[in-house]
Amino acid sequence: MKRIGAKNAPVFRIVVADGRSPRDGKFIEELGTYHPRSKGENVKFDLDRANYWISKGAQPSDTVASFIKKASKAVAAAV
Repeated sequence: MKRIGAKNAPVFRIVVADGRSPRDGKFIEELGTYHPRSKGENVKFDLDRANYWISKGAQPSDTVASFIKKASKAVAAAV
């Protein structure tokens, strides 16, 4: 996750990055956003692209893994 936003108003971009890159540095692809201070739908990202990158060997952070798990359950419940 790449942090953007003002001081005391964090916003994060969910990105695919090389592990050697700094947190806010160069990234490969942007998958979505996370607004931790907003209520309700505060995460928006492309689940298909996240699953693609995981199949290629990407390792999600704990936070992003929880987002993927919740989104997968929501998709399974909708079907």
